[in-house]
Amino acid sequence: MLHWAAAPHRSIELFGANSKRFMAGPVAPSTVRLSTAAMNRILQYEPRDLTISVEAGVPYMELSRVLANHGQMIPLAGPYSAEATIGGIVAANISESRRRGYGTARDLVIGMEFATLDGKLVRSGGMVVKNVAGLDMGKLMIGSFGTLAAIATINFKLLPIPTVSRTLLLHFEDLNSAFTAYRAVVNAGLNPLAADILNPILAAQFGIKGFVLAVQFGGNDAAIERITREATALCGAAGHLRALPPGDEQRFWTGVAQVTPKHLEKFHDGAVARISAPLSECADALATVEGAGCAMAAAGVVRAWFSRPEAASRWLNAAVKRGWKGVIEFVAPGAEEDGGRPGLVRWPAPGGDFEIMKRVKKMFDPEGLLNRGRLYGLL
Repeated sequence: MLHWAAAPHRSIELFGANSKRFMAGPVAPSTVRLSTAAMNRILQYEPRDLTISVEAGVPYMELSRVLANHGQMIPLAGPYSAEATIGGIVAANISESRRRGYGTARDLVIGMEFATLDGKLVRSGGMVVKNVAGLDMGKLMIGSFGTLAAIATINFKLLPIPTVSRTLLLHFEDLNSAFTAYRAVVNAGLNPLAADILNPILAAQFGIKGFVLAVQFGGNDAAIERITREATALCGAAGHLRALPPGDEQRFWTGVAQVTPKHLEKFHDGAVARISAPLSECADALATVEGAGCAMAAAGVVRAWFSRPEAASRWLNAAVKRGWKGVIEFVAPGAEEDGGRPGLVRWPAPGGDFEIMKRVKKMFDPEGLLNRGRLYGLL
C-alpha cells in the first residue's frame, strides 16, 4: 500500500487508531490515509522467554489483558494509551510514570519490521532480549511519528507484574521539601518504580493539598513493608505521608496518565508543553510553572498544562533561554481550527542533531510524502 501510494508521488497520512492526532503537530492534508488498525494479530508469544511479537495495530489495552493473564506487562500506559494501538504508542514514544523503574519503548523493543515507501519490508533485531547483531534500525522508528516508514510488527521483551505494589503520597508545603524527600528515598536505596512531583494546582485535581511526591514501589510483601517503614522514617517527619490502598493506587496512576486527555477535552484551545532539564535543575523547572505542572523527578521531565497555546509558547521560550529543551507536546483541536496555528513554534530549539534527523528523513522519504507536518512542523 505504501509503494502504491508513493509511486505517483501522492502524500500519505499514516496512523494506527489516530488517538494521538493532537500530538507533535497536525498532519497536513494528504491524498491517501492509511491505518494499521486492522493489523491486530499477536504473532508469537513465549511467556517463559518473556518475549512477544505483535502486529502494530494491536490495541494496547487488549495486549495488556493478554499479558496480565500470565503476570506480565509492557509498561507504556501514558496519555491516550487506553485508545491507542501498540504501534502508535511506539511511534509516538509514549512512556509512563514508571519509566524510572522500567524505561521507555527504546528499552522494551527488541525487534521490529517496518515497511518503506519503496515497498520493502525491513527487519531489525529479533526475539531475544539481548540482541547485538547489526545496526538496530528499528530504533529510528521509535518517536518518528510515522514520518519515516510504517511499523508493521514489533517484538518486545516483557516484564513481570510485581507481586505487590504500593504507592506513597507525601504532602509538603514547599517544592524544595518534596525534591529533598525524593533524593532521600533514592539515596537510601529504596528504588521506586515511579517518582512524580505534582504542584498544588495539579494536586488539587486529585483532592490533595500542597506539593505532592508520589512514589510507587514493587516487590513482595516483605520488601514492600520494609520499604514503607524506611520511607516513613525518612520523610514522614517532613511531610504528611499516606499509603494508598490497591484500588486507590490504580485510580491515582490512571488519573496521572489521563491528565492530558482530560485537559484537552476541557479546554478547547488548550495545550501541553514538556521540557527536559538536568536532574539538578528539575525543581527549578517545575517552579516556573504557574498552572498545573508535574515533574518526573528521575527523568528531569516537566510537563505543564495551559488553557491557550500562546501561554505554552511563552513558558517554553523562557525555558529554552535557560538552557532547557522542550516542545509543545499537544495542542487541542480547537487551537488547530485556524489552519494549525502557523505562527506557533512547537519546537523552538531542536539541537545540533536535527541536521542528522533531516538526513535520515531524506533517506527514507526523499519527497516528504509521509505525515507531512508531524514532528512539530519541522519534518
